[in-house]
Amino acid sequence: MKPFTVRLNFHGDLDFFLGSRPGSGVIERTLTEKTSAKDVIESCGVPHPEVDLILLDAQPIDFNYTLANDAEMAVFPVGTFHPQIKEKQLQSSSIKSFIADGHLGKLTRNLRLLGFDVAYDQNAHDQQLLDIMKRESRALLTRDRRLLMHAIVQHGYCPRSQNADEQTIEVIRRFDLFESIAPFTRCLRCNETLREVAKAEVIEKLEPLTKIYYEQFRRCTSCGQIYWAGSHFSKLQKRLEEIRARFSR
Repeated sequence: MKPFTVRLNFHGDLDFFLGSRPGSGVIERTLTEKTSAKDVIESCGVPHPEVDLILLDAQPIDFNYTLANDAEMAVFPVGTFHPQIKEKQLQSSSIKSFIADGHLGKLTRNLRLLGFDVAYDQNAHDQQLLDIMKRESRALLTRDRRLLMHAIVQHGYCPRSQNADEQTIEVIRRFDLFESIAPFTRCLRCNETLREVAKAEVIEKLEPLTKIYYEQFRRCTSCGQIYWAGSHFSKLQKRLEEIRARFSR
């Protein structure tokens, strides 16, 4: 077929994925065969879970739309406000459970501290991550853009920062999680929920000074890890307040 050109204008922070390409976030692609909107966008380095709205010649389309002629495409990230075409947005902001790849251990700990369900295995390979993601309907958190581009990925996010606290803020904003924060309700080790437990039930497992100075305890419903408001608690509480303060800026 006759070659045609698609001009893509990437908005917001999607230029993060455009690498060394300078400036405006505008890329032109010359195509020689019919191509889906998803494939054209991802050929520029932008994973489809990062795209919330696509306008083709000012009309909303989805990822499966087939391109066959010259066109102008505007590509928007999550968080773009288009009230008149809200029903055409491609991503959900209501996800509450996640799976993180092996490089995001500190982010995982932060999110669990805030009460969020994050599956994590430092040694899991890509296919394992994708299998769990699909089976348990989780959003994928990874800085591997190629992993996010798998067609099986419905919801996901690539943290822009390499700092765990900054990543935490990003995820809270991306998935609108601030009102769902429930600190100290999830096990930092295994991700299961915690429940209050009487001191008498766990006293045999406590260190001598812990038995003397603490009265309130929580225990993981899965691995049995015991938590109390010791020195580690005040450190975690301080980190929580820092995260909340940074989110409110």
